[in-house]
Amino acid sequence: MMKCSRRVCLLSIAVLAAFVISLFFTYTLTGVTNMAYLETQAQDENHRIKLVPSYTGAQKLSKDVTAQKTCGCERCVGDPGVSKWFDEHFNPDILPLWTKANMKLDLDVHNWWLMLQPQFKPSDIKEVLSKLFQTVPGDNPYEPWDRSRCRRCAVVGNSGNLHGSQYGNQIDSHDFIMRLNQAPTVGFEADVGRRTTHHFMYPESAKNLPANVSFVLVPFKILDLLWITSALSTGQIRFTYAPVKQFLRVDKDKVQIYNPGFFKYVHDKWTEHHGRYPSTGMLVLFFALHVCDEVDVYGFGTDNKGNWHHYWENYKYAGEFRKTGVHDADYEAKIINLLAAAGKIKVFRGN
Repeated sequence: MMKCSRRVCLLSIAVLAAFVISLFFTYTLTGVTNMAYLETQAQDENHRIKLVPSYTGAQKLSKDVTAQKTCGCERCVGDPGVSKWFDEHFNPDILPLWTKANMKLDLDVHNWWLMLQPQFKPSDIKEVLSKLFQTVPGDNPYEPWDRSRCRRCAVVGNSGNLHGSQYGNQIDSHDFIMRLNQAPTVGFEADVGRRTTHHFMYPESAKNLPANVSFVLVPFKILDLLWITSALSTGQIRFTYAPVKQFLRVDKDKVQIYNPGFFKYVHDKWTEHHGRYPSTGMLVLFFALHVCDEVDVYGFGTDNKGNWHHYWENYKYAGEFRKTGVHDADYEAKIINLLAAAGKIKVFRGN
């Protein structure tokens, strides 16, 4: 009887121990039910992968991920949450280029663009572009945003405030260097730099470029598209509303066409219909804001005496930019100041 009692006693102790252990594990498991989970892309919507316990640090981690930088630069154009004004205006999904993939224009864009300049020769835009893209690539050479990339770009205007600025080496240090219209560099290297990667022009301002430079056509009419095709092949077109180059010596593989849809986007969202349409300088600036990670701006606005003129001009009171009345120079200057205040660009004022 004593042996049996001992066995019963030992068995009872074992059962009690198992019960205590069971309670311990049950408590432990219920204590971690508030785990943070990551939804997977599997078909089973209930399938979840545990990440970290749900505590104050997990909430901080979530906020850090949301606020993560969009590039590897010190300041990144694409970073959200830096400026509410900028975020409300900026559309990172719109492509600045006219390509094979987006040849068809929305009706409102089509009608607006055709009203910019007289159309002396009505033509089907798609047919004209199809012929053009047999001569030039018509592709998008700009990859999507990359968090590890730091593409630094200099947008170089033609203001007289560049004269004596000594910005040349600083400008040349950028990955992309964008210039517009005439923009001579020979003889002005100390102030404006030697290098150019993108040169934005319309037919009436076009000039020959070295083989390593992208010619970016800013078209205002269908005839401009016909001209670039002609200038790179037959040389048939010599006149638009003014004499134009019959032949153009540029690298065909680097020719790009500015998208009228992007043109209107700048007019609608940024310059907000001030002026008939944005200046070439504004078009180049917003092109840069959509393909670059960090944007520095040189040669915009007046000199330190308030004069509007080009850095290569001896006559400082020319001021053709303001005389035309086509662009609202004061409003465009306001936009540039707002972009600088938002930390999206850095403006170098020169002299």
